[in-house]
Amino acid sequence: MTDPALIETLKSLVEPGKVLTDAESLEAFGKDWTKHFAPAPQAIVFPKSIEQVQAIVRWANEHKVALVPSGGRTGLSAAAVAANGEVVVSFDYMNQILDFNEFDRTVVCQPGVVTEQLQNFAEEQGLYYPVDFASAGSSQIGGNIGTNAGGIKVIRYGMTRNWVAGMKVVTGTGELLELNKDLIKNATGYDMRQLFIGAEGTLGFVVEATMRLDRAPQNLTAMVLGAADFDSIMPVLHAFQSKLDLTAFEFFSDKALAKVMARGDVPPAFETDCPFYALLEFEASTEEVANAALETFEHCVEQGWVLDGVMSQSEQQLQNLWKLREYISETISHWTPYKNDISVTVSKVPAFLHDIDEIVGKHYPDFEIVWFGHIGDGNLHLNILKPESLTKDEFFGKCATVNKWVFEIVQKYNGSISAEHGVGMTKRDYLHYSRSAAEISYMKAIKAVFDPNGIMNPGKIFAE
Repeated sequence: MTDPALIETLKSLVEPGKVLTDAESLEAFGKDWTKHFAPAPQAIVFPKSIEQVQAIVRWANEHKVALVPSGGRTGLSAAAVAANGEVVVSFDYMNQILDFNEFDRTVVCQPGVVTEQLQNFAEEQGLYYPVDFASAGSSQIGGNIGTNAGGIKVIRYGMTRNWVAGMKVVTGTGELLELNKDLIKNATGYDMRQLFIGAEGTLGFVVEATMRLDRAPQNLTAMVLGAADFDSIMPVLHAFQSKLDLTAFEFFSDKALAKVMARGDVPPAFETDCPFYALLEFEASTEEVANAALETFEHCVEQGWVLDGVMSQSEQQLQNLWKLREYISETISHWTPYKNDISVTVSKVPAFLHDIDEIVGKHYPDFEIVWFGHIGDGNLHLNILKPESLTKDEFFGKCATVNKWVFEIVQKYNGSISAEHGVGMTKRDYLHYSRSAAEISYMKAIKAVFDPNGIMNPGKIFAE
């Protein structure tokens, strides 16, 4: 329930018109891309400065009101969902690039800067921001930091945390901290910057971030290879990694490809039907590198691992090959997929996937399973598509049973129940499959230090 008097005091903290309580806004800003929880915030507030964020947090402490941070709302774990009368703090108006240092190759960003905005800015400087994924056009830097976003270039460039030089955060008490001060080397005790990266706004809100940039890659070239079976994918990865510095190594199943091809707006890579496909990318900076890629492809064919393949010969063909992978999530969204974002060490991937495939197929033979992911770093996306015969609630109920089996296998292989999408509300009840009781206890203790009144995104990562 919205308290009109309380909302009036909130309005006094920000500029006119920057607190919304209409039903349409509450619905839009109270959710992310997950469909498991109904949004139910009491208000949306749009700060435009660090001082306003601090004032909002102090107001929330005084009135015991929970706050939920909101960026591009592209998350897949319900970390940005306000389902229990919280006030949503949207960073849409804190969206400026504040500074650029060409010598340090760093960019100071407000949290609402869109990922693609930073990528384009880097390109204008002849540089490169390598954290990339399908939602780059709408996701925001603050959200990327909150979930330690990964994406398609992790095999070469790592996760978001690798690119955060420093940050300013407002803690759960309203205090402003400046963490690491953009230093490359800093051996002065705990690196608290790393606590806030991946914390999903449960310790405080990122209000400014200094992001590192890299040199621009040269002549990026992609290959799509059709594999004889899944067990062939890992030898192919090993063969190419031994010859090339890969910038990406993705995989997807024939079912994933069929969904994308049915759209009719992406040309096929080749005509041969294969059960699994690998998409790899590298810098063909010299003719020798391109020749090494072709020789490795021929070796993989001779070994029987690869049935067919193609290498991009132009920027347009490079983009078309990537569409085969990048369009999967958007395409299968029509079937209300139940998503699992799981990971193990790279060497364990084949056995891990086989175990999960077997148990889901055995118990739910009518469920269509679509596999894809960043296999070069051990990250698999398991997508179970909703049958027409089941309602959303019935389907999610059955998937909750599947989850237990899947996460037991994750635990068996010492893997993670969430590789890059965060925990939020969708994974919080399964955290013990990846974290020990002692670890969870320490995590809760850390939250209590930074957020003593429990107002910062409560109910996310672990139940309060």
